[in-house]
Amino acid sequence: MTAPEEEPDGTLVMDTGRDQLGYVMGREGPYVQLRPVAGGREWDADPAHVRRATDEERLRAVAERTRAMNSFSSGGIRP
Repeated sequence: MTAPEEEPDGTLVMDTGRDQLGYVMGREGPYVQLRPVAGGREWDADPAHVRRATDEERLRAVAERTRAMNSFSSGGIRP
């Protein structure tokens, strides 16, 4: 497994410091920038608290993203 700071952009990871899944969007200084699975504002994560998502977490992310997309298409979420 690669070190968190080396995960390619777009990789689904778990920020164990926040207990939140996110996609790697880049790096800023010592931090890994992550975007929530369902979209939203990026946050800076400490690379020491970031690991690649497990298979179970990946399935959870798909379900979370699908719920968000369904809600958006029915008018529940506005960009």
